[in-house]
Amino acid sequence: MATPETFNALWATPLGIHRLAQAQDINEVLVRVFKTMRLGDAQPGAAFYASRDDLLGRINISEWQQLLQFIVGGIRDTVVQANSGHWPTAAPAFQIALNGIWFQISNNGVHHDIHTHGNCSWSGVYCLQVDAPAQRTAHPVLGALNGVTRFYGPHFQHLGGAHADFGNAYLMSPHIDIEPVPGQLVVFPSWLAHQAMPYQGEQDRVIVSFNASVHSADGNNQLQSYARG
Repeated sequence: MATPETFNALWATPLGIHRLAQAQDINEVLVRVFKTMRLGDAQPGAAFYASRDDLLGRINISEWQQLLQFIVGGIRDTVVQANSGHWPTAAPAFQIALNGIWFQISNNGVHHDIHTHGNCSWSGVYCLQVDAPAQRTAHPVLGALNGVTRFYGPHFQHLGGAHADFGNAYLMSPHIDIEPVPGQLVVFPSWLAHQAMPYQGEQDRVIVSFNASVHSADGNNQLQSYARG
């Protein structure tokens, strides 16, 4: 049987997962801060709350600065690996801008439907608080999907038509579910469709989300040759 001389699996979707070592102490402080901020803006019993996306300049405590440093470091590591072999030089200088960063508190079956993020190249979610895994997944209805973040592959939109047969079985896993783990940061391309599945637990699900842009110190126009093909 003939075999191809070359095989290329092209256009992979990058996804960075990072863990914060000192997460417990930082998370406990920030959860208290966020819940205090929530009290000033909304009814405390609401099932869902999202802050404004201007947290970068609204919080000034060491735990917040530590989390920001961790997030920027996670973005940097993910960006470097994703662009390996694609940048004009091996290790160019670049800057990361957090265009928006906000927190969300949810419970009682709240979910966030499928969406993408605009005006940035990378987005991410950091988990501060959620029920322990055994308790979270024991929910009689939601089960293992309770509070997970689901990411949909770029081919997902093609599976609604007559595109599926035995020859493209590799497309039959159109999504991946990332469990919420306190101290875990997930960095993903802003164009990647995703959703927060319904969550219900003893503890609120508390997360920080952000949008980030990345700019070369020499200017992004050096990438024009790539755009021209």
